[in-house]
Amino acid sequence: MTDHVTAQVIYLGGLGRSGTTLLERLLGELPGVVALGEVVHLWDRGVLAEELCGCGSAFPRCPFWRAVGDRAFGGWSRPLAERMLALRGRVDRTRRIARIDHPDLAEYVAAYRRLYDATGAPVVIDSSKHASLACCLVAGGLDLRIVHVVRDPRAVAHSWGRTVPRPENGRPMTRWSPARAAAHWSAQNAALELLPGRGARVTRIRYEDLLAAPADALRNLVVRLGLPEPELPFLDGRTVWLGPSHTASGNPMRFHVGRVELRRDDAWRSRLPDGDRRVVNALTWPLMARYGYWGMAA
Repeated sequence: MTDHVTAQVIYLGGLGRSGTTLLERLLGELPGVVALGEVVHLWDRGVLAEELCGCGSAFPRCPFWRAVGDRAFGGWSRPLAERMLALRGRVDRTRRIARIDHPDLAEYVAAYRRLYDATGAPVVIDSSKHASLACCLVAGGLDLRIVHVVRDPRAVAHSWGRTVPRPENGRPMTRWSPARAAAHWSAQNAALELLPGRGARVTRIRYEDLLAAPADALRNLVVRLGLPEPELPFLDGRTVWLGPSHTASGNPMRFHVGRVELRRDDAWRSRLPDGDRRVVNALTWPLMARYGYWGMAA
């Protein structure tokens, strides 16, 4: 890692199970781009719980993250992680998006800035997803490029209802009912819609469009983000070759290395009960229409 690098930050926002991990892995294959995973969870899952980095090493033993911690904070420590979690509880809240003005905001944002810059990479990806953290970073003066990732809420609700073990510890990932998933889908996407009004630069991409034409969608997104138009040697039609990553937290796909076939997951069409679909439709229809999902054949 080189010294005195100010990283350009690409922030992936959206509700979980919307394809953010896939997009992060694809962007992370570009030259000069380093994917960090869900940095918002680094403090509890990485520093305190010592869960696995995407490279397979426990967080404290990962050479990449050990170097980042040394450079940014003089090393990772429990007091640092606990302080960041306390700040998050006070500052980083969805209800504060309309007006983030807290005396601890500067300290909270400065820690993220130090962490991003300590990677030594010209471009980093933070897939923390939360609109509230993105708003904090923008309000604190960071120059973010936010990518708002959306997916059909019926597919998202079906995914949240699945039982998926976490590779880090074998325990199941959080499950939500269709109603709860739909409510969170609407709340998170509505919050991200507010960010341009806070001065943020936001680019939207749909999961379905990414999977329909991966190379075209990725090239178009990179250009919209102001990055050089890339060669994509790792992508051949619907096949992508992924190298190791150092993602601190996220979907189990972050551990995959090697060949991946890019296929759209439409299992919800046959497996989401009609009653659940009606619930999701009722709770999400305004944004479903905005994003082009309303009226799509089930």
